[in-house]
Amino acid sequence: MFDKCKLCYYRNPEVSIYICNWCFPLFLNLQRYYSEDENASVSKPLVRMSDELKKFRRLWWDQGNLHPKADWDNVKLPYLLAESITYEEYERRGDMFNVHGCWEWCNGKVIIIELPSDPHEICICSISRELMNCCGSVIHTDAEIYGLGSIRTRVGGSGKEADASFSPEKPDVTSPNGRDGKNKPWPNIVIEVAYSETVHHVMDKVQNYWLHPNRAHDVIVVKINPVPPGQVPMRMRAWHFCVSDGRLPNGTVPARNMFEFGTQDEFGNALNIQQGARIISIQLDCLYHDLLPNIQIPRNTLPDPIELDFFFVQRAIFRMV
Repeated sequence: MFDKCKLCYYRNPEVSIYICNWCFPLFLNLQRYYSEDENASVSKPLVRMSDELKKFRRLWWDQGNLHPKADWDNVKLPYLLAESITYEEYERRGDMFNVHGCWEWCNGKVIIIELPSDPHEICICSISRELMNCCGSVIHTDAEIYGLGSIRTRVGGSGKEADASFSPEKPDVTSPNGRDGKNKPWPNIVIEVAYSETVHHVMDKVQNYWLHPNRAHDVIVVKINPVPPGQVPMRMRAWHFCVSDGRLPNGTVPARNMFEFGTQDEFGNALNIQQGARIISIQLDCLYHDLLPNIQIPRNTLPDPIELDFFFVQRAIFRMV
């Protein structure tokens, strides 16, 4: 049986419980900066924050203003931005300030999980373009794959947005099991890109929210190690999860694929990624899972599987950051 790192879910056949080399520095940081409250949805910093700093950070919620005095470069995520907020107000302000993929809503709390950054946005757009290019031959047909963007989803007291999502036309589901808490079907493909967001947080969200039974079918996760403004990221990793691979005894979905696609690995060794060397493959049965019964999977039109080449994702980030 394969076991996994508790933080990144990367399987290792030689040990039963461990934290891998990629996540060990993160684990130390989590131990140092956060105390876990079993009844809280957000880890709380041990160091008290000044009222002035809170005031400037609150401006993102109040005015949509990422104020320079908020010291966002040193914020510890996830960060509690506002409390006692209705889901409707969370939606309204997200639309008003064009904040998507950076906030989550949980039981009346608005939580910052990601900060706006060029690498984050460029990576999302590049992966989305790769997927849509693969499906270009079915545009304007009944089998078209639709980009849903960072469409909002809600389950009970929790509301989340993917960085990007995709789906064919699917039938409604039984209320309240839909992505809107009613009957709207969930997307088949979800993309999550973590830049300032931690591996621990994004993987928890993927396993316990997106890959929960009867939600998303495949999830692609990218972690880009942050760098100072104006510099190009050097370490980038990608994971692919597919519910067709089944679940481990604890209910999590194992990673089907994981690779590095930056210019350095975990040990600082140089990487020279070539076209075709870093591929995520998605089977048509997964892409078209739960398709409307009157629509056929276009097996004679699209390749099976479709292949997303992360050489081009890397190139987009390096050229545009």
